[in-house]
Amino acid sequence: MTSSKKRKSAPATVRTGPSPDDPHDIVYFRRHVNDDPAQAEPGREALRSWPRSVRAKANAVLIAVATAPPKRFAGGGYWEAMKGDMRGWFEVRVDGPKRHHYRLFCLLDYEAKGQEKPLLVIIDGRDKPFRSTLSDADYAEVRSMGEEYLAHNPRSID
Repeated sequence: MTSSKKRKSAPATVRTGPSPDDPHDIVYFRRHVNDDPAQAEPGREALRSWPRSVRAKANAVLIAVATAPPKRFAGGGYWEAMKGDMRGWFEVRVDGPKRHHYRLFCLLDYEAKGQEKPLLVIIDGRDKPFRSTLSDADYAEVRSMGEEYLAHNPRSID
Protein backbone atom coordinates (compact mmCIF):
# COMPACT_ATOMS: atom_id res chain seq x y z
CA MET A 1 0.00 0.00 0.00
CA THR A 2 1.48 3.29 -1.03
CA SER A 3 0.40 6.61 0.11
CA SER A 4 1.16 9.72 -1.72
CA LYS A 5 2.19 12.51 0.58
CA LYS A 6 1.93 16.00 -0.64
CA ARG A 7 4.56 18.36 0.53
CA LYS A 8 3.35 21.56 1.93
CA SER A 9 5.55 24.33 0.72
CA ALA A 10 6.01 27.52 2.61
CA PRO A 11 4.03 30.38 1.18
CA ALA A 12 6.04 32.44 -1.24
CA THR A 13 7.21 35.70 0.21
CA VAL A 14 6.95 38.74 -1.94
CA ARG A 15 9.65 41.24 -1.38
CA THR A 16 8.29 44.75 -1.24
CA GLY A 17 11.43 46.67 -0.38
CA PRO A 18 14.81 46.66 1.30
CA SER A 19 15.22 44.56 4.42
CA PRO A 20 17.28 45.24 7.56
CA ASP A 21 18.96 41.88 6.81
CA ASP A 22 20.39 43.18 3.52
CA PRO A 23 23.78 44.83 3.15
CA HIS A 24 23.28 48.61 3.14
CA ASP A 25 24.49 51.28 0.74
CA ILE A 26 26.48 54.07 2.38
CA VAL A 27 25.21 57.50 1.32
CA TYR A 28 25.58 61.09 2.45
CA PHE A 29 22.68 63.42 3.17
CA ARG A 30 22.58 66.46 0.87
CA ARG A 31 20.98 69.59 2.35
CA HIS A 32 18.10 71.38 0.66
CA VAL A 33 17.82 74.49 2.81
CA ASN A 34 21.37 75.73 2.66
CA ASP A 35 23.02 77.10 -0.48
CA ASP A 36 26.45 77.22 1.16
CA PRO A 37 28.55 74.58 -0.68
CA ALA A 38 30.64 74.04 2.45
CA GLN A 39 27.47 72.89 4.23
CA ALA A 40 25.78 71.02 1.36
CA GLU A 41 26.81 67.61 2.75
CA PRO A 42 27.53 68.10 6.44
CA GLY A 43 28.56 64.49 7.12
CA ARG A 44 30.95 64.30 4.19
CA GLU A 45 32.41 67.73 4.96
CA ALA A 46 33.00 66.83 8.60
CA LEU A 47 34.68 63.56 7.63
CA ARG A 48 36.92 65.32 5.09
CA SER A 49 38.06 67.80 7.76
CA TRP A 50 39.27 65.10 10.15
CA PRO A 51 42.84 63.73 10.37
CA ARG A 52 43.67 61.05 7.79
CA SER A 53 43.94 58.27 10.39
CA VAL A 54 40.49 59.14 11.77
CA ARG A 55 38.95 59.26 8.28
CA ALA A 56 40.44 55.86 7.44
CA LYS A 57 39.12 54.28 10.64
CA ALA A 58 35.65 55.86 10.24
CA ASN A 59 35.41 54.66 6.64
CA ALA A 60 36.49 51.15 7.66
CA VAL A 61 33.76 51.10 10.35
CA LEU A 62 31.13 52.32 7.86
CA ILE A 63 32.05 49.61 5.36
CA ALA A 64 32.06 46.89 8.02
CA VAL A 65 28.69 48.01 9.39
CA ALA A 66 27.06 48.34 5.96
CA THR A 67 28.16 44.90 4.82
CA ALA A 68 27.39 43.12 8.13
CA PRO A 69 24.48 44.51 7.96
CA PRO A 70 24.07 47.08 10.78
CA LYS A 71 21.80 45.07 13.07
CA ARG A 72 24.29 42.19 13.01
CA PHE A 73 27.41 44.29 13.50
CA ALA A 74 29.06 43.82 16.87
CA GLY A 75 29.82 47.47 17.55
CA GLY A 76 32.96 47.13 19.63
CA GLY A 77 32.42 50.73 20.66
CA TYR A 78 32.76 51.98 17.09
CA TRP A 79 29.07 51.66 16.11
CA GLU A 80 26.54 52.49 18.79
CA ALA A 81 22.79 52.93 18.91
CA MET A 82 21.99 56.23 20.58
CA LYS A 83 19.52 56.76 23.42
CA GLY A 84 17.20 59.41 24.79
CA ASP A 85 16.41 62.26 22.39
CA MET A 86 18.69 60.60 19.82
CA ARG A 87 16.82 57.27 19.87
CA GLY A 88 16.72 55.84 16.33
CA TRP A 89 20.12 57.32 15.52
CA PHE A 90 23.45 55.56 15.30
CA GLU A 91 26.90 56.88 15.95
CA VAL A 92 30.26 55.95 14.46
CA ARG A 93 32.76 56.67 17.23
CA VAL A 94 36.46 57.11 16.55
CA ASP A 95 39.12 58.48 18.87
CA GLY A 96 41.80 60.53 17.23
CA PRO A 97 45.12 62.14 17.95
CA LYS A 98 45.60 64.58 20.82
CA ARG A 99 42.85 62.94 22.86
CA HIS A 100 40.02 64.04 20.58
CA HIS A 101 36.71 62.27 19.80
CA TYR A 102 35.12 62.15 16.35
CA ARG A 103 31.49 61.20 15.71
CA LEU A 104 29.39 60.52 12.62
CA PHE A 105 25.63 60.62 13.13
CA CYS A 106 23.77 58.12 10.97
CA LEU A 107 20.26 56.95 10.18
CA LEU A 108 19.18 53.65 8.68
CA ASP A 109 16.62 54.12 5.91
CA TYR A 110 14.36 51.35 4.58
CA GLU A 111 11.77 53.66 3.01
CA ALA A 112 13.82 55.54 0.38
CA LYS A 113 12.05 55.51 -2.97
CA GLY A 114 13.98 54.13 -5.90
CA GLN A 115 16.59 52.34 -3.78
CA GLU A 116 17.10 48.61 -4.10
CA LYS A 117 19.19 48.35 -0.94
CA PRO A 118 18.57 49.86 2.48
CA LEU A 119 20.62 52.95 3.21
CA LEU A 120 23.13 53.77 5.92
CA VAL A 121 22.87 57.55 5.75
CA ILE A 122 25.58 59.80 7.14
CA ILE A 123 23.76 62.93 8.24
CA ASP A 124 26.42 64.91 10.10
CA GLY A 125 29.74 64.69 11.87
CA ARG A 126 31.08 66.40 14.97
CA ASP A 127 34.26 66.34 16.98
CA LYS A 128 34.96 67.21 20.59
CA PRO A 129 37.76 67.17 23.13
CA PHE A 130 38.37 64.00 25.13
CA ARG A 131 35.83 63.40 27.95
CA SER A 132 33.60 66.28 26.93
CA THR A 133 30.05 66.16 25.66
CA LEU A 134 28.30 67.79 22.76
CA SER A 135 25.74 70.41 23.70
CA ASP A 136 21.98 69.94 23.56
CA ALA A 137 22.04 72.50 20.73
CA ASP A 138 24.47 70.29 18.75
CA TYR A 139 22.18 67.28 19.12
CA ALA A 140 19.12 69.40 18.23
CA GLU A 141 20.87 70.56 15.05
CA VAL A 142 21.70 66.97 14.09
CA ARG A 143 18.08 65.89 14.69
CA SER A 144 16.87 68.84 12.61
CA MET A 145 19.03 67.69 9.70
CA GLY A 146 17.60 64.19 10.12
CA GLU A 147 14.09 65.62 9.90
CA GLU A 148 15.11 67.54 6.78
CA TYR A 149 16.46 64.31 5.26
CA LEU A 150 13.29 62.35 6.02
CA ALA A 151 11.02 65.14 4.69
CA HIS A 152 12.01 64.37 1.09
CA ASN A 153 11.34 61.11 -0.72
CA PRO A 154 13.02 60.45 -3.10
CA ARG A 155 15.78 61.23 -0.65
CA SER A 156 18.35 63.94 -1.06
CA ILE A 157 21.54 61.88 -1.08
CA ASP A 158 24.91 61.69 -2.71
